[in-house]
Amino acid sequence: MVTFLPSRPGRLADVPAFHRSIGGAESNVACALAAAGHTTRWVSRVGADGFGDHLVEAIGGYGVDVSHVRRDPDRPTGVYFRTAGDRADDAHEVAYYRAGSAASAMSPTSVDLDAVRAGRVLHLSGITAALSPDCLALMRELTAPRAGRPLISFDVNHRPGLWGEAYGPEVLLDLARGADIVFVGEDEAEEAWGLRGGPTAIREALPEPTVLVVKQGAEGAVAFCASRGQSCRRGDGGPPARAKPRGGEGGRDGTPQSPGCDNTPRPAATAPALNVDVVATTGAGDAFAAGFLSATLRDLPLKTRLRHGHLTAAATLTTPGDLAPPPARPLADRLAALDDPAWGRLRLGPGWTDADAEAVEEARTP
Repeated sequence: MVTFLPSRPGRLADVPAFHRSIGGAESNVACALAAAGHTTRWVSRVGADGFGDHLVEAIGGYGVDVSHVRRDPDRPTGVYFRTAGDRADDAHEVAYYRAGSAASAMSPTSVDLDAVRAGRVLHLSGITAALSPDCLALMRELTAPRAGRPLISFDVNHRPGLWGEAYGPEVLLDLARGADIVFVGEDEAEEAWGLRGGPTAIREALPEPTVLVVKQGAEGAVAFCASRGQSCRRGDGGPPARAKPRGGEGGRDGTPQSPGCDNTPRPAATAPALNVDVVATTGAGDAFAAGFLSATLRDLPLKTRLRHGHLTAAATLTTPGDLAPPPARPLADRLAALDDPAWGRLRLGPGWTDADAEAVEEARTP
């Protein structure tokens, strides 16, 4: 979508002007991964209009392959407007104009599925599923079991304002069950599915994904691994083995149990959130996913993946737009390797990604 950012705080009715930018969960992740040095492709549909031109040019400018983006002569490019406040603020407003958009016409027959499945990782978002029945059919096709499919990454991204009356966010649970890596916020799991037992309850509802990342806002994030006692690392360069369905022998996820181990799912890794001087929160979840996936592609340990997610999210949190360049890899690697006390003392503000590692480490929380 094309995003319109307000020129000043206040109600949408009172904002006199907006600045044009780019937005969209999957494209945000693709841009951040490209900026981090990975080869990425964005597959979508945009209108044959000026806004479509802007999206393709801007996303391609990050180094993303946009050659498989199709132009729709009959439907417009989606746009949305938002206020400057935090998404969690009661005064926060978002106005979506996506009904009948080019992207809403995506379907299993209108998208080049070979191009979509060509990478090592395929990242999907629950937002796409909410756009239309055809989009939901596409998401079901891509998350269905299939020999040789890429590693499927799925960010739940529950947006209540996008769901119509025909179906609701319960379909997100089914889509998540078909993925290998799932990102979900503790708050959105409660809002979408009524899960109130924290990360453990979410894992019990989602035993299938090989890796489940539960984001807890200012507290941090936890990750569950399908096989207890394993690192969830992909040393062979391919997708990790899928967990067996609920009900198999052994634990809830079908893995063998060690003597004295109960059936309660426990996080395989945790990473507290960073202390950040927040400018705007929109896009931070996409940035977290990009940082985590970048570290996954590099086969880093699970805890380090979570920390890279936090660091990439911090780059976006300290800028006003939906998308910000991630920290350079040497800086991110050095900060992600800090011991727990040093990690807890970090404080990141606007411009921190342009500083050297020593300067960032000196900016500690009192």
